[in-house]
Amino acid sequence: MEEQKYKDLKLGERAAIISIAAYICLSVLKLVIGYLSNSAALKADGLNNTTDIIASIAVLIGLRISQRPPDKNHGYGHWKSETIASMAASFIMAAVGLQVLMNAISSMFEGVQESPDIMAAYTGLFSGLAMYFVYRYNKKLAVKINSKAVMAAAKDNISDAWVSIGTAIGIFGSQLNMPWLDPLTAIIVGLLICKTAWDIFRQASLELSDGFDENKIEHYQDVIVRVEGVKGIKDIKGRSYGNNEVIDVVILVNSTLDIKEAHDIATHVERVMMNDYGVYDVHVHVEPN
Repeated sequence: MEEQKYKDLKLGERAAIISIAAYICLSVLKLVIGYLSNSAALKADGLNNTTDIIASIAVLIGLRISQRPPDKNHGYGHWKSETIASMAASFIMAAVGLQVLMNAISSMFEGVQESPDIMAAYTGLFSGLAMYFVYRYNKKLAVKINSKAVMAAAKDNISDAWVSIGTAIGIFGSQLNMPWLDPLTAIIVGLLICKTAWDIFRQASLELSDGFDENKIEHYQDVIVRVEGVKGIKDIKGRSYGNNEVIDVVILVNSTLDIKEAHDIATHVERVMMNDYGVYDVHVHVEPN
């Protein structure tokens, strides 16, 4: 099982590499066309993609470091490396998002003399379609290898596709004697960048502080109490190591059981959680009742 997880991490690198290549090409295209067509929205979208390059590189680095086996200083392995990389990327994205917001707001107060060239809108549409296909590929890969990091990258891909389409709509609208729509769209893009940065930071900080989904804990609790021989659960906790879940549980068993019988029940709980629900490791403590 552990060997397969390392293979999945290796396969997950493909999604990060494809995202990096797509973002590099699209960010260059958007920034060049944005400056030539004088479109604040398209330039903001291009800057958005530069943060996505950094985020994708962070995911790639995290995936590679996570593949390192346990050592003297990391007895539990390096699984949390991709989470740390995601948090670092969130700070970079927030900084760029705030810069986009300030530039767009300044542009709106200064007043826009003319609408951007229509080529900027077509560039936005093309970029949106390109990112949609990248999203479809990465989502399929994420489901195949059951990777939270790759699925997060896929969600970032589809959000970028919508941002680009929204940018195109704003630019098309500015052609109807409403040039203020372009900087307004840039403000919306800046807000979306900041929201994405906040979502990534919140999830990363939750995992790094050993937070865990309460609904999932309740579900696992229901599963364990249905295991034959388990009379109840005294305590259950969960934490994450990258994409891996670790569950600590104290189960109650009949006090008349001998050590071997109690151990067999604990082993059965571990087998059910690991084989049927994909939990990476389960620590079961048995108490008589």
